[in-house]
Amino acid sequence: MSTPGPRRRTGGASLTGRALILVLVAVTLFVAMAGPVRSWFSQRAEIAQLRADVEATRERVTALQIEQERWDDPAFIAAEARKRLHFVLPGEVGYVTLGVGSEQEQQEVVQEDVRPWFEVLWSTTRDADAGPREGDGRKAGKQPAEPADDAGAAPDSGP
Repeated sequence: MSTPGPRRRTGGASLTGRALILVLVAVTLFVAMAGPVRSWFSQRAEIAQLRADVEATRERVTALQIEQERWDDPAFIAAEARKRLHFVLPGEVGYVTLGVGSEQEQQEVVQEDVRPWFEVLWSTTRDADAGPREGDGRKAGKQPAEPADDAGAAPDSGP
């Protein structure tokens, strides 16, 4: 016979009240800590970025100090004046070539359009067939005004 009293469950996978409260507390703690932990990670990333910026600034300061030391040297100043301002020493003859830019400008001119001539010709033909562009100042369908036959004659001033 069985004795009347509290029943015990012996083999179930059921959730007890204590386990439910424990899971609820754990989820609440996880949700409550998610914001501060995310903030902490973003602040750590910002600190790392700022440290990198500080290091780059220190390197820039070092480079500027080296350049400043160069400018303290009278020989460097004289060399820069000769190079940039075309200064010459007494007894020297200074030559300036006109129409020739720096090496970089010359390379830009050479590399400006490296397409074959027939591609350049074909692209200009296509551009001409496409009609006037927006910034042309002409409206589509209208040709530029032709000069009058009496271009040299003064306009009639009346009787």
